[in-house]
Amino acid sequence: MTSFTAHPTAIIDAGAVIGDGTRIWHWVHVCAGARIGAACSLGQNVFVGNRVVIGNNVKIQNNVSVYDDVVLEDDVFCGPSMVFTNVYNPRSAVSRKDAYRQTRVRRGATLGANCTIVCGTTIGHHAFVGAGAVVNQDLPDFALVVGVPARQIGWISRFGERLPLALQGEGAAVCPHSGDRYVLNGRVLALAEEGKLPLSAPKD
Repeated sequence: MTSFTAHPTAIIDAGAVIGDGTRIWHWVHVCAGARIGAACSLGQNVFVGNRVVIGNNVKIQNNVSVYDDVVLEDDVFCGPSMVFTNVYNPRSAVSRKDAYRQTRVRRGATLGANCTIVCGTTIGHHAFVGAGAVVNQDLPDFALVVGVPARQIGWISRFGERLPLALQGEGAAVCPHSGDRYVLNGRVLALAEEGKLPLSAPKD
């Protein structure tokens, strides 16, 4: 049996699976089919739909609705009042429950306050979406994006530090806090260790 903490005002429908150490705060509603991992935090007024999968150590701040067909991998951060969707072209008079598009947020990504993630997109590992941005296309790993619609302005380490690299080309950078080394190849940024690339930055 798992052990989680829920505020008395929270509504958790029978059948929901919630991992150890997860904390569920005021006025949260978790639907029956939801799957939530361990050590998560669901802030005030969060809604979690039936066909939702949430990994471990996910932080969902106040006033976020995680709708059907949204997948949040481990260590994702959802800022206050950010928005998910699951229908691309909604009409009140037209039922489109069979046309939901899956949204996947990869491990370690941050979704800033009040941003909007249009359904059908994939947010790359450790990508960072700035506050108020509107994402309508897939984002690569470690991308830093802002604006409406969101545009990439740089790269960010998994620690959350901006890296001094061009948007594309060849190069390498080191996170000043963690010491992690990153190598840019075209428009793909990877950790040197994980990508099995050289640990030393290439010489100019």
